Amino acid sequence: MRPVTRNLLIAIALVVVALLALGALPSYLGSGDPYYLTAESIESDEPAVDVNDVDERRYPFLTGALNSPEGRSDGYQLGPYGLKEWFTHTPFDEVDALSQRVAEATVDDGVRVERDGQLYYVEVTQSPS
Repeated sequence: MRPVTRNLLIAIALVVVALLALGALPSYLGSGDPYYLTAESIESDEPAVDVNDVDERRYPFLTGALNSPEGRSDGYQLGPYGLKEWFTHTPFDEVDALSQRVAEATVDDGVRVERDGQLYYVEVTQSPS
């Protein structure tokens, strides 16, 4: 094998390994206090996002909060220098996506959602309760 071909194959292999590491590594990065997506039951006649049909894989923090007896999702820690957020799914992404589905359901830093006839106020918090 010619040295140029060998060096090209090594470079391609290194790029592939680096891309695989970027896909797996961010989930292990995390610093600071965790953020939670909390769902609090509310009474309101205001518009809300219908989340009866949301996919658990698309909205893992939302479904975790709605299915949890405590009304909160698993914790999410921010990565150093904002690197982790570029490569992973965050509870902030979910609130933004829900806000875009029904803009009128947005309230302050959260959004009103409706599931099975029950209304919830969903927001990202740092307190576990």
